[in-house]
Amino acid sequence: MNENEISYKIRGAIYNVYNCLGPGLLESVYVAALKYELEKNNLKVLKEVPVPVYYEEEKLEVGFRLDLLVENKVIIEVKSVEHLAEVHHKQTITYLKLTKLKLAILVNFNVDNISTGIFRKVNNL
Repeated sequence: MNENEISYKIRGAIYNVYNCLGPGLLESVYVAALKYELEKNNLKVLKEVPVPVYYEEEKLEVGFRLDLLVENKVIIEVKSVEHLAEVHHKQTITYLKLTKLKLAILVNFNVDNISTGIFRKVNNL
């Protein structure tokens, strides 16, 4: 399954979670529900995936965690904020660059209409 096929399934799962739970909950609730929904659709999903950070060939003693990683190909960054800031978009692009993955989905569940809260971010796709 390629990134675009995975992305299509992720989008459907996001709509299902949003339609069931609505806006205004904590990010952790949406992450757990989205993981469940994606696994229900036979996708391999990892939560809170640690990613090391390298600086000039040196592995730093810090890193970050991906909210969700689907099929080891697509990152899902989940937010539940009043407004996404430009830094949220840039952060997601940075995650793609550091992991050398091609596709990420940034989703903000705290919106009136979920279609306005889903953003596709690419890295050489």
